[in-house]
Amino acid sequence: MKKTHSLHFVAVILLLSCIFPMGAEAWHDEIHVAIAKAAGYSKWFNAAAADIIKVKAGDVEYSNHFVNNPPGTVVDAKMVIRQAKRYNTPEEKGHLYGAIIASLRDFAEDKKKGKYGQYHLAFSAHYVGDLSQPLHNIIYSPYNKKFHLQTDGLLQNEIFDHPEKITLHPITIKSENDLAREVARIANLSIQKGYQLEKENRLMTREEAYECISRSASLFKAILDYSDSF
Repeated sequence: MKKTHSLHFVAVILLLSCIFPMGAEAWHDEIHVAIAKAAGYSKWFNAAAADIIKVKAGDVEYSNHFVNNPPGTVVDAKMVIRQAKRYNTPEEKGHLYGAIIASLRDFAEDKKKGKYGQYHLAFSAHYVGDLSQPLHNIIYSPYNKKFHLQTDGLLQNEIFDHPEKITLHPITIKSENDLAREVARIANLSIQKGYQLEKENRLMTREEAYECISRSASLFKAILDYSDSF
């Protein structure tokens, strides 16, 4: 009987690992924190929390961190908004873009009610960081599996020593539609970079990584400015 239960348990784990590949993590904690700090987020130390919660929340949180876009995908603002409905819903394809919108909606709602909504903003900070990780925006292919962990940790040992390498580009957000368009713009750049790297079968360079995370820091700075109006 115990053997049967063990076999069932192994089968379930294997099934889940196929649907939600466990290798698909995110930029390591140091990079998420550095992005939030560069953006001027006062609670920058919470930026890694969305990865921490996956340990207990599992599939409910997992799908908020990626989108498995096939080659040729072009993300637009409508797609981003549609994904927001699927926030915190386990699914194979993922809905990172909508998670950015939905977490900010939750922050606005709590703020309106006089509640402490900062944790929702911390989730948003994390998702915005994931947005610029190219391998979070493409299919979890053999290439992705091979290079994912290396990509996540590419800058972790140096990022705090070189904050000047994170460049803040001007972005203005005055509405949710503006935000959706910016999310789509960065998503498309990430998809393009991801499939370029796959085609060239290589790890991204440090210069490319700084360029990517600069996009996240710039977007989150704009989100912070926008959230002041809630």
